[in-house]
Amino acid sequence: MRRLISSGSPFERTAGYSRAVVEGNWCFVAGTTGYDYATMTMPETVEAQARNCLKTIAAALDEAGFSLKDVVRARTHVTEAGFAERVFPILGEVFGDIRPAATMIVCGLIRPEMLIEIEVTALRG
Repeated sequence: MRRLISSGSPFERTAGYSRAVVEGNWCFVAGTTGYDYATMTMPETVEAQARNCLKTIAAALDEAGFSLKDVVRARTHVTEAGFAERVFPILGEVFGDIRPAATMIVCGLIRPEMLIEIEVTALRG
């Protein structure tokens, strides 16, 4: 049975998506930017944004009955190649023992204040 998870972001309703979708033993977490959804503010640094992304992702996984330990795939999008070296240690803190298959892509994001977006897929084992 499909279950939809919301983070409360106003973007979800406007753009027609869910923060996460649970289907069976799978949880698909949408691309998540660095907004603090409680205050709708965006930190200035890519490091702070990465931490916010991971906090929002962890909360969505928790609500869905999963944890970061269930993540099998992670995709990180950054707006500058130089951000990789700044973000790797943060990703390593969270995923170092989990070791999901991962990709990092350098691309443009939809708003200039967005420096990073992270998307994960989790499998309950």
